[in-house]
Amino acid sequence: MSAKAVIKNVITKGPVKTWEIHQQRKQEKIRQAKLAEMKQQVIAGIIDGDYADVKDLFIEYLKLDRKGEISDKYYEKRLKSLFVKEIYPRVYELESKKPVENKAIFMERGGGLSQSVLYMRDYIKKNTDCEVIDHFLYVREVPNEVYFENGKKYIRDMGTARAVFISTANDLTSYFKLRPETKYIQLWHGCGIFKKVGLSAIDKKFGKSPASHKEYPLNTNYSYVTIASPEQSWIFEESMGIDKDSGIIVPTGVSRTDEFFDPEYVKGCYEKIHKIIPATKEKKIILYAPTFRGQVEKAVSPDKLDVEKFYNAFHEDYVLIFKHHGVALEVPEIPEKYKDSFAFDLTKGKGVTINDLMTVADILITDYSSVVFEYALFERPMAFFTYDLEDYIDERGLYYDFDEITPGPLCFTNEELIDYISEIDTKFDKQEVIDFKERFMSACDGHSTERIWALVEGEQPKGAEG
Repeated sequence: MSAKAVIKNVITKGPVKTWEIHQQRKQEKIRQAKLAEMKQQVIAGIIDGDYADVKDLFIEYLKLDRKGEISDKYYEKRLKSLFVKEIYPRVYELESKKPVENKAIFMERGGGLSQSVLYMRDYIKKNTDCEVIDHFLYVREVPNEVYFENGKKYIRDMGTARAVFISTANDLTSYFKLRPETKYIQLWHGCGIFKKVGLSAIDKKFGKSPASHKEYPLNTNYSYVTIASPEQSWIFEESMGIDKDSGIIVPTGVSRTDEFFDPEYVKGCYEKIHKIIPATKEKKIILYAPTFRGQVEKAVSPDKLDVEKFYNAFHEDYVLIFKHHGVALEVPEIPEKYKDSFAFDLTKGKGVTINDLMTVADILITDYSSVVFEYALFERPMAFFTYDLEDYIDERGLYYDFDEITPGPLCFTNEELIDYISEIDTKFDKQEVIDFKERFMSACDGHSTERIWALVEGEQPKGAEG
């Protein structure tokens, strides 16, 4: 406080009050200095060691900063800010000064490799001398302290990587820029998008708030986003906030679809399903693969498909296989009378992927799931069980007029589904599926992975859609 300010305070507030103000400001300077010191100790401790080593110090720092006790919600908010805004940029800056290593990193936010990255990963291992490294963050499977520590290891490895592959959006790289030598490629977890996501869903209760998107942008630093055809470029541009002329969104085709064109893979799928469900040697397969409902943290799978009615209509000619969305925490139980005799739930276990099941399915029933795009490659019948269409549109929003583009009927009741399948030979319009495939999957020809790797090599991929 300047002498002039002191004199003014003495005159207007009196000497006692002036002394109290002086002491308060002195204590605040001491507090701020202590906060700065503690913060640097926390950051250094995490960078050089583990968050667990400085957790108590960080909580003490938060209490001093807050001038009192803190809630769990406030702690989690500040924990994320600490790692994403402070730790990750510093860790990356340190590591990115080192030479690039011949390694390709695959990051999964969950605890296992998704179908979306497996083919790309296997291709690199078989056809290049590039080392392959997997990073699992175990989101929602471990405490957030562990999740962010796992993220730190990923960011550290990212600093010297030649290529980084992911298949879902994340905000871990929100506060730093990648070195130009690293190719950061978003493979995405589906071949197309019906339901609104990312920036397109800001006005939906399912989406993040504008403030959250601004503070923690989800899709940053991408070198490329690989998609199935030029048709949906505009959707990825809108939902990810990527400029149309940036060259980031490229219709190379989707890596995961390449195995559909491999005769040995197709043969293996039939052998696998015949072993698990011997009845499929004689009967056809109806595959029900719906998307989830609700928010990811509390996701459930729809329970409106009537197994008994399907049994009565189709048990002599078909088996019914359920493949619920992987994030669904609750899935409906198959009635015991029909379980593992007519109807089978292959959502988890058995080692059967959605790709495997699409390969062998004779008919697909889905709803708003992106599986329709991959399944169109087989040019087989599909139907859409959209009993909650209006509610779903209100909650999620769709990019297209659903009835206009779906290559099969919208069915609102079990009876409509059963009627369509019963007369599939006369009602199925194969050309409708072919037109859909050519519009939305035109770059998926069995060579997508080669074209994507060519991007890493710095080559112009041959045969990619323009």
